[in-house]
Amino acid sequence: QVQLVESGGGLVQAGGSLRLSCAASGSIFSRNAMGWYRQAPGKQRELVARITNGGSTNYADSVKGRFTISRDNAKNTVYLQMNSLKPEDTAVYYCNLYEYRVPWGQGTQVTVSS
Repeated sequence: QVQLVESGGGLVQAGGSLRLSCAASGSIFSRNAMGWYRQAPGKQRELVARITNGGSTNYADSVKGRFTISRDNAKNTVYLQMNSLKPEDTAVYYCNLYEYRVPWGQGTQVTVSS
């Protein structure tokens, strides 16, 4: 019964910033680790960041030091702050439960121009 809605994507120049939001409906949000994933054209979906229910975070090497994942359990929302964006970050970004994924949402497109 968890529904995921991503937002905040857009077109940005290299070096710019975006903040993505993931609104999750359902009563189990605060009990689950959450992840941000991305899928670039012709590539498999990959995990870029994870946050546990206790607030511990992990990042893919490709985004470490540039992206920050956070959550606001009171708002049932997970965020991804994306700084120093590179063209290689261009992808559709999705959120989901990390351990027991529910159906994927629509995702939000991030396009970084060179």
